[in-house]
Amino acid sequence: MKYDAVIIGAGHNGLVCAFYLARAGLKVRVVERRAVVGGAAVTEEFHPGFRNSVASYTVSLLQPKVIADMKLADHGYRVIERPISNFLPQPDGGYLKLGGGLERTRAEFRRFSNRDAETLPTYYDALENVAEVLRDLALKAPPNVGDGLRTLIDGAAQGRLLAKMPLDQQRDVLDLFVKSARQFLDGWFESEPVKAAFGFDAVVGNYASPDTPGSAYVLLHHVFGEVNGKKGAWGHSVGGMGAITQAMAAVCREAGVEISLDSPVSRVLVENGKAVGVKLTSGEEVISDTVIANVGPKLLYERLIDPSDLTDEFHRRIRAFKAGSGTFRMNVALSELPRFTCLPEPGEHHQAGIILAPTLDYMDRAFTDAKIHGWSKRPIVEMLIPSTVDDSLAPPGQHVASLFCQQFAPELPDGRDWDDEEDAAAETIIDTVEAVAPGFRRSILGTMILSPKGLERKFGLIGGDIMHGNMTLDQLWAARPVLGNAAYRGPIRGLYMCGAGTHPGGGVTGAPGHNAAREVLRDRSLLGRFRRRA
Repeated sequence: MKYDAVIIGAGHNGLVCAFYLARAGLKVRVVERRAVVGGAAVTEEFHPGFRNSVASYTVSLLQPKVIADMKLADHGYRVIERPISNFLPQPDGGYLKLGGGLERTRAEFRRFSNRDAETLPTYYDALENVAEVLRDLALKAPPNVGDGLRTLIDGAAQGRLLAKMPLDQQRDVLDLFVKSARQFLDGWFESEPVKAAFGFDAVVGNYASPDTPGSAYVLLHHVFGEVNGKKGAWGHSVGGMGAITQAMAAVCREAGVEISLDSPVSRVLVENGKAVGVKLTSGEEVISDTVIANVGPKLLYERLIDPSDLTDEFHRRIRAFKAGSGTFRMNVALSELPRFTCLPEPGEHHQAGIILAPTLDYMDRAFTDAKIHGWSKRPIVEMLIPSTVDDSLAPPGQHVASLFCQQFAPELPDGRDWDDEEDAAAETIIDTVEAVAPGFRRSILGTMILSPKGLERKFGLIGGDIMHGNMTLDQLWAARPVLGNAAYRGPIRGLYMCGAGTHPGGGVTGAPGHNAAREVLRDRSLLGRFRRRA
């Protein structure tokens, strides 16, 4: 049987892409390596009776258009907003809460700096002005260098959004794209806890220091989402992240998409310079007019395509494509809630993102230590406890915690292997939590540990990169993943990309899947018109 399109990988972007293609009448098959759909957006039982979003763990960036078009709410999609966004315990025994409304955050900031409290509304306005442009660009294909007149037209149309901004807002755009997070935040705030509260977003999925030029953009990337119509908000998907992708899969099947699980791809089939299907490790060949890859560029071009089907120059570019987000994930089953020294009793802070990284200097040291030793003895840790709002995840009175940890080298120095070191790294993470919440260690009933190597092995994330590639200026927009192949089209005819290694990048957004489907349909329409004219 021949398909109109075969999609490699049933992660959320692959499912979104499949939906739009099937809705347009195409015969689509999705082939997935694992026994479950969802890619890194899955809910799994990791200890008897305890379920969690074991990789991707929180919601904000999923495009409202995708949610509406797929009618996800009709299939169980529900997100509970955080009452406050973040909670940061401080070394002096205090704490900072971020979120819960502008005036409440300003009141919190006044405990640290009156000036910062007064500056906050202007800062929010500045970020929102730039974020609004990003929201608009997120659902547009970037101009593809080399496409002649279309490159100029697309570039001018998208550049007009920036050109129309007032000069002060254009300056903010420049700052966010080229400055380090510290430089950017130093220009706004004076309090170290306040700068840390915002600066954490700059190192999420970013193996870099807050002093690294360009790290301010990663901060911005994490604020252009929304939850339940509230811009910049974050929340928990009831049933975990897997509830989202299970709903997507149900919608796809209703639209006629064929989803094959336990079907890893061994090779993209290429004939006469055109992608014509995929070969599975089982030996089955799936023939199609179009091949769409929902895997990272490194995995696609270095492992799934015969080198002879790519030019030497493209090989060189892909080898230089940077991947490795410095991420280490733990899922922890708990007998009770953590009792923080600064705020021991249960409260709204247990429903927030609990950030264990009190200053930008702390974050910088974590990165420096990782480069030298492989990981820091005081790593960056974000803890979420979704069972505080979703009792389907743990037995009564008990809890699950997601520990998202940053600055763990994708490859350890001195030839060491993560398989030998991950338990020691996990102990360091537990020590970090124990230091601010005594008794945490003895409350642990079970864990799932995913080092960078573990993330690659389980989810196909090369170097454990949750973004499918670094979110740096040289790997964004029209240069993601490679200049000249950024509009979701690969360097082989009939080959497309729809994953986070394309614009607008990482996170559970659905935007790459949406955009790639539109470009596939556009090309088919143009080809059809050409054939009719011929």
